[in-house]
Amino acid sequence: MTRAAVFGTGSWGTAFAMILADAGCDVMLWGRRPELARTINATRSNPDYLPGVVLPDRVRATTDPAEAARGAEFTAFAVPSQTLRGNLSDWVPVLDRGTVLVSLMKGVELGSTKRMSEVIAEVADAPAERVAVLSGPNLAREIADRQPAASVVACRDESVAKRLQAACHTAYFRPYTNTDVIGCELGGAVKNVIGLAVGIADGMGLGDNAKASLITRGLAETARLGMVMGADAGTFAGLAGLGDLVATCSSPLSRNHTFGTNLGRGMTLQETIAVTSQTAEGVKSCRSVLDLARGNGIEMPITETVVSIVHEGTPPLVALKELMARSAKAEGS
Repeated sequence: MTRAAVFGTGSWGTAFAMILADAGCDVMLWGRRPELARTINATRSNPDYLPGVVLPDRVRATTDPAEAARGAEFTAFAVPSQTLRGNLSDWVPVLDRGTVLVSLMKGVELGSTKRMSEVIAEVADAPAERVAVLSGPNLAREIADRQPAASVVACRDESVAKRLQAACHTAYFRPYTNTDVIGCELGGAVKNVIGLAVGIADGMGLGDNAKASLITRGLAETARLGMVMGADAGTFAGLAGLGDLVATCSSPLSRNHTFGTNLGRGMTLQETIAVTSQTAEGVKSCRSVLDLARGNGIEMPITETVVSIVHEGTPPLVALKELMARSAKAEGS
């Protein structure tokens, strides 16, 4: 019996624990709050993040990192990206040697501009071949309801990717393998920023032409950055690129889209944070994505616009006019 650990009892961590259990794994789910762990074990549910969803008996919860990690062939992390480094530093001493470290997070670290797999490899002192990422159009609530979804399991070592693929393949969740870790991670991180932009457009009452333009040009920005960093262009046309982008920019279940919609309606950043119950990764990652782009000499005007609105207080209408006033270029540039 394959044993797996998932660190993080939010909606995506809990949903992925359910996937692993439905695929036949025994899963230990780690959370910080004792009362939530007790509730999960007693009621087979996580009422704080996935109310009404019955979890498989193979999912158990604990607040003890050592208990969660013990004997795990796969150890997945589903915590806010900007907290990963500090949390993982505490967990490394109890992780089983040889466990495959799996990032479920979609962000870029502030300051270092490192992708989540790079943070994991650095903090855990693990070779890149033992670090995998999972990315795609994976809205947690739909998956928790066992609606059909597909995703990408990426690792530099294809055999590791295939092992993880087998461990999380169910009747409703279809994972594909890829060795392009850079492309898969950038697709997941930047789509949150574009999701904010499209949400802002929705909140402003802009039409489908504007939203389609943001999605398309947002994908172009992502691909430009990815290519200069060594990603495969084909990745951005796949599930971890276009697929994830479409889901994030079109679904009311998307945290980043919802956050952006509130900003577009005129709420301040602090007002929007106050009414947001879960982390919208793009809010912080938009700054690190822009830093990453500038460090690589890549222009990302939509990302710049989001940073201007979210962190510099530029009114959305002013930012829109500035974006539209940029000099005209060939589409491929």
